[in-house]
Amino acid sequence: MIVKKRFIRHYVILFMLGFLTVLVIIRYAYLAYSGEKAVIVSKDSIVSIRGAIYDREGRLLAVDTDLYDLSAWKPAISKGKESDFAEKASEILAMDKYEILDKLTGSGPDFVYIAKRISASEFKALEKLSFDLGFKGLRFDRVSGRVYPEKDLAAQLIGFTGTENKGLSGAEAAFDEILAANPKMAQNGYAYGNSVYLTIDADLQYRLEEISDKTLQANLAEALALIVIEAKTGAILAYISLPDYDPNFFLGAERSSWVDRVAMYAYEPGSVFKVYSMASILALGAIDSQSSFICDGRYERHFSSGEDVIINCLGSHGRVNITKILEYSCNSGAAYASDTVSGIDFYTKIREFGFGERAGADLRGENPGLIRSPEQWSGRTKPTIAMGQELLVTALQMASAATALANGGELLRVRSLSRISDPSGLTIEEPQPIVIRRIMDKADADSILKDMEAVVLSTGTGHRARIDDMRMSVKTGTAQVIDPNTHRYSDSNYTASTIALFPSEDPQYIVYTAIFNPKGPSTYGGRIAAPFIKEVAELVADLYGVPRAASASINHSGMVRLAGLPEAKIGNVMPNLIGYPKRSLTALLEREDLVVEIAGEGWVVEQSPKPGEAISHGQLIILKLE
Repeated sequence: MIVKKRFIRHYVILFMLGFLTVLVIIRYAYLAYSGEKAVIVSKDSIVSIRGAIYDREGRLLAVDTDLYDLSAWKPAISKGKESDFAEKASEILAMDKYEILDKLTGSGPDFVYIAKRISASEFKALEKLSFDLGFKGLRFDRVSGRVYPEKDLAAQLIGFTGTENKGLSGAEAAFDEILAANPKMAQNGYAYGNSVYLTIDADLQYRLEEISDKTLQANLAEALALIVIEAKTGAILAYISLPDYDPNFFLGAERSSWVDRVAMYAYEPGSVFKVYSMASILALGAIDSQSSFICDGRYERHFSSGEDVIINCLGSHGRVNITKILEYSCNSGAAYASDTVSGIDFYTKIREFGFGERAGADLRGENPGLIRSPEQWSGRTKPTIAMGQELLVTALQMASAATALANGGELLRVRSLSRISDPSGLTIEEPQPIVIRRIMDKADADSILKDMEAVVLSTGTGHRARIDDMRMSVKTGTAQVIDPNTHRYSDSNYTASTIALFPSEDPQYIVYTAIFNPKGPSTYGGRIAAPFIKEVAELVADLYGVPRAASASINHSGMVRLAGLPEAKIGNVMPNLIGYPKRSLTALLEREDLVVEIAGEGWVVEQSPKPGEAISHGQLIILKLE
């Protein structure tokens, strides 16, 4: 009988399938009944080691270590010993005995994981237990796991990895591809990822976290953000978001502690934003240092559309210029100043400071904040933005924007990456400072810095931030918070904030804080954020050796003493006496050819006649002081 060739191929295939089936059965029987080994420890051909994370000085912040996944092959398990093993293993793994027992004896697939990512010490204890009991059918697979030796230090910045050792948040996620090992580059069974050096200083970070936590507790606040930036490079020196968590046990932490209050939480900034609104209007050329506005306790404007806008101020400040607007945190002055520019110009300049876009600090998921386009504005929007409402910002943006003031009008890209090194330690990337854009002239930037120095005078809202032997440019703020239920401003929730650049003559450091929903004795930025910023600035100055001894101290007794200001004199033409203190006007009272009336105390805010008008014999001169 002749077998056709086409059937021969069928017989060969059937034979091979049958042979493979026999091999599988033999292997199954071996695993089920072999008594050679109670425990199988995998020896994978390639072990992937994720790169480490360090601070700028090389202090270790995150590193891989050997962990193990414990699994069982049910057909090979030693029958009758499951309960003994489960009871003793539960003590080692801190697991429920019956959970382990159910995995060993319950229905389901023959292969089951008992525990994942157990430590080396737990592995050794379980290995010994298995041999002592003669318990077969277990397998330990070695995997790489992440350890954070500094625990909760800079937790939100560093982030954490998931079960597959893949970055899920913070720097772990932002630099995941850099840190991850490439198995194709393995040598001797090991593949290593590159290491990342962050710009933060772990020593400064630790010290600031201590005082930040005290501030949070003392003010019964919901949360706190603090960021310290190197003004000339944009490098982030400290990055604090409270409450925080230990990334070694991130799954056990409250989810609210995962929130990054520095780069991902957006809020209305309040009066600190007046620094940027006034800088924007100044840069647009609409006002200068001599421009002034009258604050009588409120801003009022009627629009042709029929809309009436009224914004209350903290007080009646009289005639105010940029310096006084910042010193007193004058809402009316800021609002009236915004009337000097168009909505589109104001919007464009604020966007140039980086608001409404990501700051680009090498972090994944930065919140760009929100500033609506002018087409969506009401008549109230422009003056309200000028005082820090109707827009959303992040703490990172607020600090980042200040680099433009510190660098003569040039906005820098803030960064958290110091350098990247390969597994041998060789530096393969080292980012340099990047200028994003020029926003304003150096003269205007310097002028704003000088105006901000008035905030730490005794009459300023930030006097509690003053350091007597160091010049500081400061601004405080207290912002109302929208109630999510009523969609109106809450009567009890506020954000207290303060920014400082120092030393003012050549800023080297920028510090900014926001304290969210304080419930302590005060909710005002000038009362709780300003003294906190003072403590932060003193620590930074001491740690980095900021010159302080030669700095001029400011003594203020309630009177402004302007060195070299001459006594007021009136000739044939009325001079500009705005800003003159009362003591410089006393000589005018002795004039017999004029009738001089001085009303109020302080400094001249209004005068009649106006500057430049002709003066006649016996004319009435009225000077209003505040």
